[in-house]
Amino acid sequence: MNCKNCNNEVHLNYCSNCGQPVKLKRINAYYILHEIEHILHFERGILYTIKELTLNPGKSIKTYITENRSKLVKPIIFIIVTSLIYTFCNHYFHFEDGYINYHDEKSSAIKDIFKWIQAHYGYANIIIGVFISLWAKLFFRKYEFNFFEILILLCFITGISMLIYSVFGILQYFTHYNLMQVSSVVGLLYIVWAMGQFFDKRKLINYLKAFISYVLGILTFSITLILIGALVDSILKH
Repeated sequence: MNCKNCNNEVHLNYCSNCGQPVKLKRINAYYILHEIEHILHFERGILYTIKELTLNPGKSIKTYITENRSKLVKPIIFIIVTSLIYTFCNHYFHFEDGYINYHDEKSSAIKDIFKWIQAHYGYANIIIGVFISLWAKLFFRKYEFNFFEILILLCFITGISMLIYSVFGILQYFTHYNLMQVSSVVGLLYIVWAMGQFFDKRKLINYLKAFISYVLGILTFSITLILIGALVDSILKH
């Protein structure tokens, strides 16, 4: 028979060309539980990824980029899942959302854009990562990593920072102490530490470059949103 995915002739249980199984498993309760277990499995799953990125982010991400891409969760999936966790925690534990925030009493395109950002942190974090990656590529241009590899770095470490904000938000809910400002500092320190470790942990200047790259990335991201919003408002008024 021929493979239903690539039309290659198949003689065994799997296509030798694309790996597609000849017979797909039926989607039932067992299948769903197996998929959830696969995602949460400590080896090559999200828990393993969190552990590695928490303890040794620079080495783990560098290994993912240059040697082995099977151990960690895919970076885009990781940042979307962790951003959803943050959004879920923020919704149910009602802690102050200070990650990306904009206050304006008047209705405007700028306000609508920031409102969309707050409702879609998974996609927004990828866009923010683009801005930070551009600055990081500039400051770390002597290293051989390209823009997209740096973006992968940002996806992983931003995902961990979202989990840090989530943990502090839950603690704030139960302790009634204002911990979100502390979480912002801890999250920033983690990102700077992880970026510096990724490029070369022995050089202190790399941590300063990482800090500047992050701040400039957030700043240019925010300015870009405001300019786009202002342009839309200007067009609508005319």
